[in-house]
Amino acid sequence: MPQGTGRTDAGVHARAQGVLVRTSRDWEPYRLLMALNAHLPQDLRVLAVQVAPEGFFPRQHAIAKRYVYRLGLGPAADPLQSAYRWQVHQATPLDFGAMAEALWPLLGTHDFSSFRSAECAATTPIRTIHGIAIQPVEGGAELAFEGTSFLMHMVRILAGTLVEVGRGKRRPGDLASILEAKDRTKAGQTAPPHGLCLEKVWYEARWGIGEPSPFGERS
Repeated sequence: MPQGTGRTDAGVHARAQGVLVRTSRDWEPYRLLMALNAHLPQDLRVLAVQVAPEGFFPRQHAIAKRYVYRLGLGPAADPLQSAYRWQVHQATPLDFGAMAEALWPLLGTHDFSSFRSAECAATTPIRTIHGIAIQPVEGGAELAFEGTSFLMHMVRILAGTLVEVGRGKRRPGDLASILEAKDRTKAGQTAPPHGLCLEKVWYEARWGIGEPSPFGERS
């Protein structure tokens, strides 16, 4: 049974989903890559194959992830980008300064119950966010979230709440009280899934897979 780095919501994209598979015989990595892609749908592709060290499991040994939530801004959605962006329609631009001010209470290790789906089955709501960046791009903006792991819908709820700050519907200082409340009803809307993409996964350095984590190893 293949094992992925983690599950994503229906409609969410993944550029860095690592999958462990066991084969019945030895394969040259490039030939296996070509064979898999020959049977996969066009919107799903294997980009790299390597032999996994014995005992490695992508879900258990991932120590950090980067998710990017993409926003489309302006009077109309770009048809070439709309499948990967949440189009935010409004007469005035989002206040990126207010959004940047609002995110500071979220950094570090906290109980993120306020930003957790009611259906989340995680045993603990405690998570660590290493960084959040807001980057304007042509026709929109990107919200990048880096952390140890994320709760169900957590990034989408954070994105939806930050957009409400950018629209002036919430004050930047509200995020601290929302976090402290540990109550999902206090946070903003859950942003649509299609704007979210898993962009990168870092694994424990001992396995020699990918780049070392810039956030260090597990404590």
